[in-house]
Amino acid sequence: MKKLSDCRVLLVDDAKANLDILVEGLKLDHKLSLALNGEMALQAAARTPPDLVLLDIMMPDMDGYEVCRRFRQMPETAEVPIMFLSSLEEVQNKTRGFEVGANDYLTKPFDMLEVKARVRSLLKAKAYSDAVKEQIASELRVARDIQMGMIPHDFAALERAYHVSFGAVLEPAREVGGDLYGACAAGPERLVIFLGDVSGKGLPASMFMVRAISLARLLARQITQPETILARLNDELSAENPSGMFVTFLCGTFDPNSGRFVLANGGQCRPVLLPACGEPSWAVKNLGTALGLEPGLQFERTELTMRAGDALIFYSDGVSEAFDSHEDCYGNQRLLVDVAAVRGQSAPAITETLLQKVRAFAGPAKQSDDIAILTLRVEAANLSSEAGHGNV
Repeated sequence: MKKLSDCRVLLVDDAKANLDILVEGLKLDHKLSLALNGEMALQAAARTPPDLVLLDIMMPDMDGYEVCRRFRQMPETAEVPIMFLSSLEEVQNKTRGFEVGANDYLTKPFDMLEVKARVRSLLKAKAYSDAVKEQIASELRVARDIQMGMIPHDFAALERAYHVSFGAVLEPAREVGGDLYGACAAGPERLVIFLGDVSGKGLPASMFMVRAISLARLLARQITQPETILARLNDELSAENPSGMFVTFLCGTFDPNSGRFVLANGGQCRPVLLPACGEPSWAVKNLGTALGLEPGLQFERTELTMRAGDALIFYSDGVSEAFDSHEDCYGNQRLLVDVAAVRGQSAPAITETLLQKVRAFAGPAKQSDDIAILTLRVEAANLSSEAGHGNV
């Protein structure tokens, strides 16, 4: 925890005599920064963020209320404690001070001993809060490492065995998230692919995601039909689910010898089929039902015939439902247009280009949801180039 002697206090007052009194009383206990007006205070805080601000109200050009409001808008000082030191002692003045974001209010003339006591109290509270936040951040970093370690990053063995290529990305909106993807070998003629999106974000979603991905891997090696994998996964997740969370989940199996790709969808965004020749289209017709809410659900089965050069793009709604600063949505039509532009590219290039398209659309807007993209491209030359795509 940060020592009080290392804490920086920003003193803001247009009266030099008041600053002299505060400096004399606090200089031996803390680091100090000074400002004679609001604009200087904002510049000083942006340059060297303080741990506490002592702020006068009655100042020219910009009063203390406005300075406090601006401090709360600046990332550097949004959570820094602020104490007003003012000759305004009416209740309405104090109330207004707290309304604009102050943590404390002391009227002039003040006793220096009281100022020092309040300064110490506010700094101790901030130091403790910062220490707790750092501990939480450290634990979240470990949780993120564990989460990211559960999804595949090196697909080389699968690519050689099944004559495909992969491109994948997972970007949580917070330190950890609820999106997931996976690929596993379930036999010489069965490659299993899945992508899911747990309801909510943050640590609860990530814990539910860990459970879902672990069960999915186990079931994928035991069951051949993706629709049955989803049914069993749904039963397992709904049996022990006191939080009422759910996951949308898409599962598929690929046979490299025949080029047959079988898909089942449990409420997840419809994947895009990007053929080597032709326009992109939705690989499945229906969304299906999310997993984990009730047992006994059944899921539809869709069969495709994949040719060399064809690609399937799985993604979470962090892609299709990305928003820009005007609250406009990326949307499905823009997704199809952007995917059409990457026809013929490698699986990693398709994934990276789509991610960059989404980022460019969102611009400075904060990422609102987790983003997961998993692209599979068929590379096998022995697959018939004349085989047609089809749904069953």
